[in-house]
Amino acid sequence: MLNKAILMGRLVADPELRNTQNGTSVTTFTLAVNRNFSRNGEQAQTDYIDIVAWRNTAEFVSKWFTKGMQVAVSGRIQTRTWEDKQGQKRKSVEVVADEVFFAESKRDGAQRQNSAEPFELENPATPFPASEDDSDLPF
Repeated sequence: MLNKAILMGRLVADPELRNTQNGTSVTTFTLAVNRNFSRNGEQAQTDYIDIVAWRNTAEFVSKWFTKGMQVAVSGRIQTRTWEDKQGQKRKSVEVVADEVFFAESKRDGAQRQNSAEPFELENPATPFPASEDDSDLPF
């Protein structure tokens, strides 16, 4: 069996970190995900997908992600049933996040939020150091 969900969308609100009674970190957040299609003359529709992240992933999300940021989530779809305050049975469908990634550059996010802060890497690394002497190259 296969249960894998990969989503990319924008956070509807800031994630809030909570802890279970056992001290396990958990955060829930909602992604607004635009549908790829729309009928002629109609505005594209958006789905709002509930996401739950646990432990280190929850801590990472709550520390680095804020409302409006574009993020990518990889995880699995999970359903659960529960009773509301009136005793009615309810069913929830959510994605349990295994991995959460930045889906836009800091520069893009800053421009979207009308911020002029430039994006710079703290420790830029190049995979191949530049050399002024290329006489030892095989080509």
